Amino acid sequence: MNRSDPTPRVGMVSLGCPKATVDTERILTRLRAEGYEITPEYGEADLVIVNTCGFIEEAVAESLDAIGEAIQENGKVIVTGCLGARRDVILAAHPKVLAVTGPHATDEVMALVHRHLPKPHDPFVDLVPPQGVRVTPAHYAYLKISEGCNHRCTFCIIPQLRGDLVSRPIHEIMEEAEALVASGVKEILVVSQDTSAYGVDLNYRTGFWQGRPVKQRLTELAKLLGELGVWVRLHYVYPYPSVDELIPLMAEGKILPYLDIPFQHASPKILQLMKRPAATEKVLERIRKWRSICPDLTIRSTFITGFPGETEYDFELLLQFLEAAQLDRVGVFPYSPVEGAAANELPDPVPEAIREERRIRLLAFQEDISTQRLERWIGREIDVLVEEIDEEGAVARSAADAPEIDGLVYVANGAALTPGEFARVRVVDCDVHDLYAETV
Repeated sequence: MNRSDPTPRVGMVSLGCPKATVDTERILTRLRAEGYEITPEYGEADLVIVNTCGFIEEAVAESLDAIGEAIQENGKVIVTGCLGARRDVILAAHPKVLAVTGPHATDEVMALVHRHLPKPHDPFVDLVPPQGVRVTPAHYAYLKISEGCNHRCTFCIIPQLRGDLVSRPIHEIMEEAEALVASGVKEILVVSQDTSAYGVDLNYRTGFWQGRPVKQRLTELAKLLGELGVWVRLHYVYPYPSVDELIPLMAEGKILPYLDIPFQHASPKILQLMKRPAATEKVLERIRKWRSICPDLTIRSTFITGFPGETEYDFELLLQFLEAAQLDRVGVFPYSPVEGAAANELPDPVPEAIREERRIRLLAFQEDISTQRLERWIGREIDVLVEEIDEEGAVARSAADAPEIDGLVYVANGAALTPGEFARVRVVDCDVHDLYAETV
């Protein structure tokens, strides 16, 4: 590599979920603070870090492919992330990697970078802004409030990869949130493996923020975040009883009226096999209550089709649940065996073709529901966060739309709007996923 500039350069490949994105941002922040340059080009990098995903086998394959590409294009590769917890899998496929670490291992990654690419100097001034280096657009950011998970769902190996729940101190979370807002962030997306469980490992003991005692619990954290004057969106919320306390905050406009709840299934038998809560009727009752308090509440969920033991009857129960629940947004995944997951030992596996066929049927069934839920916005004025301007106008998101996974709002006469800013629009039409609007 022939460069006149001696500054060491690091490339970064980031795969996986928003929690992994936060890990990537922490590594990038440390690298920049120590004087390394970040480059998107393999050929310009002195080494490459690949932050992997290992949740399902498709993600494992994608991660291994990314590692292979980095080795081929650059040659010096450090692997981190969830797949790093399965070191043997990585080394069997790519024995030439420099080193392998597991997830949320910023210190280990930095030590490895120092070993293979010594840092240029110890800076006397901070080389990065207070909010750190981010890979998301300037107007939104993910805020991770905890690591790990105490659940033992039979289809999941996240606790094996990331450990049990470890909540961040509330003052640390709020300091990061304030820095994000000061940098211009308009939307904070709260993420973790189990957002509802925030503070359980701390026994909800009192923390302090700006001299005030505050219980370290999701409700109290949501109230504090709601004081920052930006959109606050909650992801990965398990339906614990405490979730009921969040709905009034949404009705009052403190946080977005949006819940991302991974129900996964509705058949009591399948939920028990998954080691998930199985009281479907109570869930439906709570959804009705939530919507009576906050009529504009958007509920997103994910489901698995073809889990071992799932019969046609179990699948029909799932469809009946969707009809009764009238969820706004639904993601569906055919069951994918994960190495090390307890579900692999369950009897009566469902053939892959049937898993996929049920996924397609569920999505088709949900289409009418999703469309009807969107139709209720037609004729109303709503606030949107502008994402970009293109030749057809503005592309934006509403309070009901999380980035990357939900729909969009297309504003045909919005060419004069500014990306990263809020706008008031009137909804004029919709399709299965998106809204169409005009500026007010």
